[in-house]
Amino acid sequence: MKIFSRLAIVILLFSAACSSERNTFTNRTFHNVTAHFNAYYLADVKLKEVEAEVFQNYKEDYTQILPVFIPFDSATIQTNAEKLQSSRELASKAIEWHKISKWVDDSYYLLGKLDYYQSQFDDAQNTFKYVNVNSKSPDLRHQTLITLLRLYVDQGEFENANFTIDYLSKENRISDENRYELYRTLAYYYEKRGDKSGVIGALDKTIEYSQDKKEASRINFILAQRYQREGFDALAFEYYEKALLGNPPYERSFYAQLYAQQVAELNASKDLRKVRKYYDDLYEDTKNRDLKDVVIYERALFEEKQGDTELTLDLLHQAAKEPGSNPRVKGYVYQKLAEINLAVFKDYRATKYYLDSALTYINETDPVAIEITSQKESLDKYVLHFERIKGNDSLLTLAKLSTEEQKLIAENYIQSEEDRLLREARALQKPQITGIFDNLLAFNDRGSVSTFYFDNSVAMQQGAIDFRRTYGNRPLQDNWRRSAVSFQSSTAAIPEPTENDSLAIESLVSKLPSIDELLAQIPNSPKQIETLNLELEESYFELGKLLYFELKETERSIDNLETLVRVYPNSSRKPEAYYLLYLGQKDLAGNSQQYVGRLNREFPDSQYTYSVNNPDAASGNLAYVESSKKYELAYNAYYDGQYESSKIIIKSALEEYPLTRNTARLLLLDIMITGKTDTRLRYRERLENYIQNGQDPNLVDLARIMLKPMLSQAEIEKLNPIELNASDSTIVENIELAGDKGDSALAESPYKYDESATHIFVLVMEPKLVDVAKNLMADLENFHKADFSKERLRIGNMNMNRENAIFIISPFTNAEKAKEYYSKFQKEFNSEGFPDIVKSNSFVISIANFQELNKTKNFEEYRTFFKSTYK
Repeated sequence: MKIFSRLAIVILLFSAACSSERNTFTNRTFHNVTAHFNAYYLADVKLKEVEAEVFQNYKEDYTQILPVFIPFDSATIQTNAEKLQSSRELASKAIEWHKISKWVDDSYYLLGKLDYYQSQFDDAQNTFKYVNVNSKSPDLRHQTLITLLRLYVDQGEFENANFTIDYLSKENRISDENRYELYRTLAYYYEKRGDKSGVIGALDKTIEYSQDKKEASRINFILAQRYQREGFDALAFEYYEKALLGNPPYERSFYAQLYAQQVAELNASKDLRKVRKYYDDLYEDTKNRDLKDVVIYERALFEEKQGDTELTLDLLHQAAKEPGSNPRVKGYVYQKLAEINLAVFKDYRATKYYLDSALTYINETDPVAIEITSQKESLDKYVLHFERIKGNDSLLTLAKLSTEEQKLIAENYIQSEEDRLLREARALQKPQITGIFDNLLAFNDRGSVSTFYFDNSVAMQQGAIDFRRTYGNRPLQDNWRRSAVSFQSSTAAIPEPTENDSLAIESLVSKLPSIDELLAQIPNSPKQIETLNLELEESYFELGKLLYFELKETERSIDNLETLVRVYPNSSRKPEAYYLLYLGQKDLAGNSQQYVGRLNREFPDSQYTYSVNNPDAASGNLAYVESSKKYELAYNAYYDGQYESSKIIIKSALEEYPLTRNTARLLLLDIMITGKTDTRLRYRERLENYIQNGQDPNLVDLARIMLKPMLSQAEIEKLNPIELNASDSTIVENIELAGDKGDSALAESPYKYDESATHIFVLVMEPKLVDVAKNLMADLENFHKADFSKERLRIGNMNMNRENAIFIISPFTNAEKAKEYYSKFQKEFNSEGFPDIVKSNSFVISIANFQELNKTKNFEEYRTFFKSTYK
């Protein structure tokens, strides 16, 4: 009974201690221990496991300056969603079940980090702010504020970041561990802001408080890289030496030694043989088996500094073939090949293809990849038109020959390709080592070239060519002679050929076209020839335009445009071609006036004619405002039936302000006057020219509708106008052009269009509608996860005035991104109870314009600007 009584007392005491409400010593002790070593501990362990996996999965790129923080890998975060959810549940239990424990605030901090990692940034900010306000632990508050600072930097909220930095700078008793994280986060802040000196200063302070030798090695390596980039070789060498301490990974050690040697000796050495021997020794070192591409790449960069372009290119090509552990190195190799081909040889075609190869090795989200993609835009267009001209021109030349001549050329082409493959096989043939025992062998003629068939690439190539001539291209399969071939696979798998693979030769030969395949490519009907000529006409013009404006190759631009006007004298692009030739000759101090004369004789009503006649005409925003006013006057005169008066105003506007955003509208209005005052044939002719040369797709579509009543059914199908249910084109004219009537007022709008500015997407709703669209927030979140998962979009709301509540989706880095979101939202977003009128009235707006809108509260004024500028 005594034992039972004591046990009952213990149970009662234990039960009392379990209470999360009673704040007694026993209760606090119980909840502190249980919260710490159960819920909080397990939640923290799971979170750290995910952080460790992010670190392990990240592949450092030592050829570039390492980032201060290893970036979050969204793929790893998503893969570990279950583990993170478990961590979240455990941290929540520590809060709910142990309310009086001292680990509640620490658990809230874990929840904030979980929100941060899972891109729930608003929730993370709120949680961190809560911990900072409520926690009684200075260390936890400091830790929380430092993580909040990093979040602000991630989001580009530098004003909030500055406030946090200022607050922390006034705090006392910050622990060494927190100081380490603070200075590292400050380095990240300066890194994001492009302040190189700030990064170096912050990392120098970080080292003072570092307790992890491996992390210290990494920071020393970053400092060394940054000092090397700034030209402080002595400091760079010192920090590369420090980076070798702390047992770093072999790859970092390799790069630290390589770069240390560069800044200490290689860059300044005049003994080229010594430098080359150093690279040769690195290449031969078996420990560097997976870094051979890096060694050759660095050697290529060294030879480039010596001015040996040919050797540099050879080494870069070798580096592209060498094994390596970091695929991005191959991307940098191809990028360097592109750079040399562009700078030294002006070979745009080779540059484009090297950049294509570079992108296959560099992640699309990498800043280098974004830079390459941007650079490639004009090169892609160049190659498209260059290769089309080359190909179509050859095909049209062949089309003029007789069948026998075509066949002979095809045979000669195949023969030349076979000869080329044989030459390449001879180049690949490796001489065999001749030993003293060769004379003792029965087959003692295995000299410098092997006679054994599968050791002799030339014999293999010749055999493959002879086989193809006799039997054609056949799949590589057993028993191919048998009549019962249907019982076997007709598409046997062929291994990917390699340099040492016996199938490589046959694979190359099998790709050669047959005579019939070559002849089939030659156009043999008027329609095919017409198509090729239309493509050639377009490509000569587009290539000339590209060479002049984007590639700054004025002489080559003139060659292409002159070819266009000579070969295709009836081209609809001729007026603009004359104008570009005028500009080109003017730049080269040539005979530009000849094109002024041609424009005035052949195209007196062209905007380009007005431009060359008045080269000093006003331009820019002032010209746009003034031409808008004249457009409005001409528009009103036209609809009042004063056609001659309208025509005079249009001509005056085009002469004074020849090339503005209003030019296309003025010309179309002038064509409409032609429809009222001139012959039907002239009206049709001007509309067709406008459709072919128009730049504004909306106005071109309108011109198609105006042309439609004058066409037969066959001509309508060929024109392929847009689908509009309008039987009378005049109705459409009234609607479309009347919408532009207010352009002069728009020109004086308080809003300014900035393509590169940060934008937001706005939904404007009456407060009563917010309750009706009860699932709006959840549906927006799902919409973002499905279609914009990488964008890290946030949703906020505010009351702009009593009549309007607004929802804001942000951020979009530029206008183009915002327009992409707007377009997808209009087409695909749906939510129960969400009014269509709100959807159709949504808009995108830059931050600067939103501040202006917030002052005026005039949504209609901004929507007018939005429809004209963004749509």
